[in-house]
Amino acid sequence: MINKKKVVALIPARSGSKGLKNKNILNLRGNPLIHYPITAAKNSLYVDRVIVSTDSEKIAGIAKSHGAEVPFLRPLNLASDTTLSSEVIVHMLDAMDTELADFEYLILLEPTSPLTTGNDIDEALIKLDSSNKFTALTSVAKIESNHPEYCLSIDDNKIQPYKGKFPDKAIRRQEIEDLYFLDGSIYLSKIKDFIKTKSFYHEKTLPFIVPYWKSFEIDTYLDLICIEAIMNNINELQVKND
Repeated sequence: MINKKKVVALIPARSGSKGLKNKNILNLRGNPLIHYPITAAKNSLYVDRVIVSTDSEKIAGIAKSHGAEVPFLRPLNLASDTTLSSEVIVHMLDAMDTELADFEYLILLEPTSPLTTGNDIDEALIKLDSSNKFTALTSVAKIESNHPEYCLSIDDNKIQPYKGKFPDKAIRRQEIEDLYFLDGSIYLSKIKDFIKTKSFYHEKTLPFIVPYWKSFEIDTYLDLICIEAIMNNINELQVKND
């Protein structure tokens, strides 16, 4: 609870995955992937309930053993690779309408972003709750090596700058505009506003900037290797970020 406003964390974890089989319960440093967002939410000072939405009895059992609630199993029509996150959220809010009637905030945490911490969640909640103009927040990270200034297309086997014009001189990184991307690690909204918009990303959305290394998410085996390396060096990364 933050300033007497209740917070529910939702962690979506369906069983199917085209990239990595059983991705949401893959072993990462001795724990299933779903352990990390559950632990982050439970370590938050403000999150009151941690709900996992899954279509799998196996994932439900693992989620419960790591401290989450699984009050229902998600129907199969909401567990395909084309199912929108908004549909999963609305299903949870409908299924738990009475129990969550007095909750103010919803935070969505993806198992594929295991570097999020309870402190990140708390900072995000403090930022949104202290604002009078905004109703949602999403985490973002600064674009570094893949900045549009360095992007190109290939047309008729010829390189063409993405922005349509070859630069007059070499572009230094220090001279380009800071741009950011939605990194997918934290989505936060006032519940009543999410019900209206079905989105975290609109004109009343605040940015929550995370360091680039925290933006890594797991979709491939290479991602898993990279995140394990980050976790093995996390103290050094935190010092350099500070």
